[in-house]
Amino acid sequence: MKILARDNRVLWVNSLGNRRPDLSARDLERIGKKIADIARGLREEWPNLHVLGPIALPAFGTMARTVNRIVFRQQVLMAMRKLGFREPISWSFLPSSAPVSGALGEELLVYHCVDEFTAFSGTPEEIGEMEANLARRADVVIVSAERLKVAKEKYNSNIHVVRHGVDHAHFSKALSPETPVHPDIADLPKPVIGFFGLIADWVDLALVRRVADAFPTASVVLIGKVQTSLAPLAGAPNVYLLGSRPYEELPSFCKGFDVALMPFVDNELARSSNPLKVREYLAAGLPVVSTPVPEVEALGLCRIGRSPADFVEQVRAALRDPGPSKARSDAMLGESWEAKVEEIRRAILHTYRRRMLGQAAARSMQ
Repeated sequence: MKILARDNRVLWVNSLGNRRPDLSARDLERIGKKIADIARGLREEWPNLHVLGPIALPAFGTMARTVNRIVFRQQVLMAMRKLGFREPISWSFLPSSAPVSGALGEELLVYHCVDEFTAFSGTPEEIGEMEANLARRADVVIVSAERLKVAKEKYNSNIHVVRHGVDHAHFSKALSPETPVHPDIADLPKPVIGFFGLIADWVDLALVRRVADAFPTASVVLIGKVQTSLAPLAGAPNVYLLGSRPYEELPSFCKGFDVALMPFVDNELARSSNPLKVREYLAAGLPVVSTPVPEVEALGLCRIGRSPADFVEQVRAALRDPGPSKARSDAMLGESWEAKVEEIRRAILHTYRRRMLGQAAARSMQ
């Protein structure tokens, strides 16, 4: 969004999630953050980038959708009026935005799909219906993986695959002599086999444990918020759980990694994903070992473990060429977020021109 805000005015609306909250500690924390976000009101957090946290019902039934369409929509319209927006491009990333998307006087409606949302555990059935509705009404659909294109093109023929970019300048700091190894891993036994990202039920922790057991003198480091059971890792003396860390610190962790892991469970969510962390690992110059995720295989720069035993052997092979290397990092130079935003610009411009031509043709026939 910061790239778009360089030459556009952007209103980022913190929308609903895709599942109903419960009374778990995680959801109570999210609710607290949501209330704080609402209290902050409309604000400019970056030049030309405005943020709104509107009030909305965290439910997806017919009644809730009707209420959200009215209440949520009015809050967004008020923010648009305050900012002087007219005929904006509406850019939706979540199916839960369907009740409002297309009801804001948009010039164009974009649905940008980066995950198979119906494959997340705990996702209500209504989300699939809402996504289908949103995708059908969108003027253009952007997806981040070829498998998502196949799944969504039944709803919309104007669909474009734009894969994730990477902040190469940030992650390539791992190669700089001026970047120290993060002190939290600097003194761990080598080699260091690392992972960063959300640790949820799509991460195969049993596979991580197998790696830890296969390399008992190595350190297996997991960085990220935990949202699943850690039972598979219980009692592993060489597994280090460091929790969430600031984005700014990731290059210094990467500098201390010898191999990076992408150990996803083999399910529809993983098969439809395009894990951003893989490009970040590579931009940091790290050798990557992944489970067989189609988009990772298509990238052609990672070792693929096709079974638990093979995954361990691929880690062993990667350890023969460990740590950050410039060659691996340079392979990501053309994968910048600026380049990806330009791809999306072209898709939107093509859609807009096609609409204008269609309207002109219709007028000429009247």
